[in-house]
Amino acid sequence: MVRADGETRTLTFVHTHRQDSLTIAFRRNGQYDDQAIGQLNWFLRDWRNDKPARMDPRLFDVLWEVYRESGSRQPIHIISSYRSPETNSALRRRSSGVAENSQHMLGKAMDIRLPDVPTARLREIAMRLQYGGVGYYSSSDFVHVDTGGVRAWPRMSSQQLARLFPDGKTAHLPADGKPLPGYEQARVEIAARNSALATQASAGGGSIGTLLANVFGRKPQAPAPQQATVVASAAPAAIEPERSARPTPLPPVRPQDLVRQAEITTPPQPPARVALAAQSTSRQTASFEPILGYNVKAAVRSLFEPKTAMLDTGFSSGTREDLSTMRFTGPATRPLPRLEQQQAPKNLWANAG
Repeated sequence: MVRADGETRTLTFVHTHRQDSLTIAFRRNGQYDDQAIGQLNWFLRDWRNDKPARMDPRLFDVLWEVYRESGSRQPIHIISSYRSPETNSALRRRSSGVAENSQHMLGKAMDIRLPDVPTARLREIAMRLQYGGVGYYSSSDFVHVDTGGVRAWPRMSSQQLARLFPDGKTAHLPADGKPLPGYEQARVEIAARNSALATQASAGGGSIGTLLANVFGRKPQAPAPQQATVVASAAPAAIEPERSARPTPLPPVRPQDLVRQAEITTPPQPPARVALAAQSTSRQTASFEPILGYNVKAAVRSLFEPKTAMLDTGFSSGTREDLSTMRFTGPATRPLPRLEQQQAPKNLWANAG
């Protein structure tokens, strides 16, 4: 919805992709409100990747004029606003109807719809302003509006343009390419008007209503007492008493920023495990040498030699309470008893004989 309280201008938007809304006064006392423009820049960001850009404030004046002429009582539905280069490239790969140097990438275009106004009538209103480009997408039920050069697509026939501009003063060209009688005069007037509006926009204010009234023959409205305006329903914390020259707010931290911060934060480390053997440095640590020694052949041979019976070929740990080791003592294999052959008595054979 639009309110014109003197030179205070208010717009209400609904974003069709994010389903959020915004009601904001972008002009106060004939001057652009810097804080409001900053909020609009964030609200009209690329909804696919949340990248914002500085929107052309003249676009809001054009939308304000279109809305007032339409008589709509519904918020302006946004189909597309700022479009980042990445998004524009992706859309161009899918459709030939996306311009390589789209005005959306410059923050100078919006695709809009008014639920209670026919799209064909919305197109005619935007074309009569002759402020910039107007694209008509009847199948998708929206109108493209930008602040670039005066042009329209698809072009109307000569009869349609003559009905829309009875005096013939239009910079729009018909489908056959033959301009109407007042084409040159319209180009001069529109160039002067748009140049003045661009200067005012770059300076941050000025009365746009008087210039538009001079070109289109409308009487500017008498100033009315100002009323408090509800600003940015999408961010209730930003609603404050009316002030001038407030700094532009920074956009809120997005969820992916919070996730990124969480990733940077070092997670707590579990306590280090303390080895049992480290409790006492003076104790002898276990030696894991082979039980049978380093010489394998000698070790095997010792299994069959009785003289190794008293040797200790194992190992022992100085840490008796260490349950991870075992205490080995004694020989690896019990030797067999040594059998002595008994000598027979010398007189045994004698006795036998």
